[in-house]
Amino acid sequence: MGLLRLKMPPKFQLLALLAFAIAMIFLENQIQKLEESRGKLERAIARHEVREIEQRHIQEGAKEALVEEDDLVVIYNRVPKTASTSFTNIAYDLCNKNNYHVLHINTTKNNPVMSLQDQVRFVKNVTLWKEMKPAFYHGHVSFLDFTKFGVKKKPVYINVIRDPIERLVSYYYFLRFGDDYRPGLRRRKQGDKKTFDECVAAGGSDCAPEKLWLQIPFFCGHYSECWNIGSKWALEQAKYNLVNEYMLVGVTEELEDFVMMLEAALPRFFKGATELYRTGKKSHLRKTSEKKPPTKESIARLQQSDIWKMENEFYEFALEQFQYVRAHAVREKDGELYLLAQNFFYEKIYPKTT
Repeated sequence: MGLLRLKMPPKFQLLALLAFAIAMIFLENQIQKLEESRGKLERAIARHEVREIEQRHIQEGAKEALVEEDDLVVIYNRVPKTASTSFTNIAYDLCNKNNYHVLHINTTKNNPVMSLQDQVRFVKNVTLWKEMKPAFYHGHVSFLDFTKFGVKKKPVYINVIRDPIERLVSYYYFLRFGDDYRPGLRRRKQGDKKTFDECVAAGGSDCAPEKLWLQIPFFCGHYSECWNIGSKWALEQAKYNLVNEYMLVGVTEELEDFVMMLEAALPRFFKGATELYRTGKKSHLRKTSEKKPPTKESIARLQQSDIWKMENEFYEFALEQFQYVRAHAVREKDGELYLLAQNFFYEKIYPKTT
């Protein structure tokens, strides 16, 4: 080769070197394309393997999945006057179609705190009453921690809360005038025509700031401190439970979004719930009669209290958490809400299947 290079004129040597360089670049490009093709092939094989594994799991574990779903229990410890009746009626309308049971927890005098023995009974019922599973329990009871009773599989908790002053105003008029759900039922304060504003101006007990203290203890639970009005410990415990013990907590003002997200997360119970909410006659079933919005003066007076500040802090905390979850689950297009598709998959699965 050396002799040929010596005998070859410089012009041809340059052409030979150029041809060699071009050939090397061509080979490198081909090698790069092969590497890219190999990467695409590996990813395609991985996706194919995932699909095969998923299909195999679906076929082999179908019965196990059904058993798991049929063992599911959802508890909705509903706060009064938060659109809880409207939402609960959706569950009643769907129970036959989706094949689950709905059970109302009716406590004496609507007491949200159960005795210790009733707590034990309730936990046993929820976990061992197989004939009633899958089950949707609802009632005006405060949060109950099932792990305290040695239960390994806890129920799924959900709830809805409302702006604290709006909730109190609604409850105030509900006690006096009832609602359109059971208009003939006589309410406890029926006959009292005093408006909410008049009650606030007179310093009445039914509109006192202490009456705002309800959503925090409902989420805090059965601890004595939960029901000590104005307890900062109760506020922090309620926040902790909301984040750690509840799958989803919605707000009355954005109930449709709450229903849509539940349908996506728990189709075993809520398949068809969004369409039912939008088109059904029970979407806004229960409306308090004779309700008059409070004046700015009444609102400002209540907002001066530390109790309102704590309840509002809890409401804002819940609202922020709900909107955060929603932002990662729902999008709006042309005025319509839609759920985001699954945006994860599995790859690099070892050992390889044969």
